[in-house]
Amino acid sequence: MEPPGSPIDFVSLWQTVCGQFPLGEDSDHGPEHWKRVEANGLLLAQSSGADIVVVRLFAIFHDSRRENEFTDPDHGRRGAAYARELRGTYFQVTDEQFDLLDFACAWHTETTHNANPTIGTCWDADRLDLGRVGIIPDPKYMNTDLGRESAKNIMNRKGL
Repeated sequence: MEPPGSPIDFVSLWQTVCGQFPLGEDSDHGPEHWKRVEANGLLLAQSSGADIVVVRLFAIFHDSRRENEFTDPDHGRRGAAYARELRGTYFQVTDEQFDLLDFACAWHTETTHNANPTIGTCWDADRLDLGRVGIIPDPKYMNTDLGRESAKNIMNRKGL
């Protein structure tokens, strides 16, 4: 097991999680979505001060245990549990970082706001990709300034 702070082999972690994703590569909630969430999160983190490691891990795990494309209320908690299973083997983070990851994954579809900049960044990064399922992100559900601004820009482009 790597000690906390050791570099994470994200390539290996992505391969492992993708290889075990129940819905396959073409899922609306699959690896292409995770890549966009990661890119959104890294951009948002530049101004929010979020923990980038947690943001990147959230992108991988938040939807990794979805069982269907529609209603799956427990998928975030299953994703958090999966992260717990792989912690220590595929990645290592501090307990504080893992607590943030666990909460962000578990509650990303059931809670709208959180004052913690890392959790808020994770949730905004996911919500900014709602267009993939025909939903326009609403600024009132965003946690970060840049997330709100980005959602407003999307709405403006759509003429709303």
